[in-house]
Amino acid sequence: MKKIMIASQNTHKIKELRALFLHHEVELISLKDVNDHEEITEDGQTFFENALKKAMHVAKKYNLPAMSDDSGLIVYALDGRPGIYSARYSGHGDHQNNLKVLHEMKGVEDRRAYFISSIVIAYPNGDFKAYEGKFDGYIGQEERGSNGFGYDAIFYLPEYQKTSAEIEPELKNRISHRAKAMALLVEDIDAILNHE
Repeated sequence: MKKIMIASQNTHKIKELRALFLHHEVELISLKDVNDHEEITEDGQTFFENALKKAMHVAKKYNLPAMSDDSGLIVYALDGRPGIYSARYSGHGDHQNNLKVLHEMKGVEDRRAYFISSIVIAYPNGDFKAYEGKFDGYIGQEERGSNGFGYDAIFYLPEYQKTSAEIEPELKNRISHRAKAMALLVEDIDAILNHE
């Protein structure tokens, strides 16, 4: 059984990554599992840079391959905000982040948006592999649904006539940005597992 660290303490993210990785000979160990509460400063200019920094730091610290996901919401009408600041946009958690975006989008017609996920697997020797997934949708008019986390409750999917927080987690784990990035990673799984 190959051990890979998840460079995250975010319970929702860890759960999603584990659900997407379930069927492989891999044991995913999160920072939460080892009671590691070190804050890794996310000072990159892109999702990729932040994911790489976290994965590389954890890979070297534990001398194991480490996986990190940095993801967020891009809203066209807000010039790409909240972007890399998605998790801390309001400074007060998911609900307030949603309210801030809804407030900024009041009266705005172009409600197109997408989630992006950049997943990096880094190795203690400095090697890494990167994968990216995108999930298109629209900013709704209000929060709806209790599945998911982050901006899921305001991320409207017209083809399902539901927000990302209203669809079943199993469906989200097939169509989301993180699922798409993870699918690319899984295609590469032999190379990942056999990396020296």
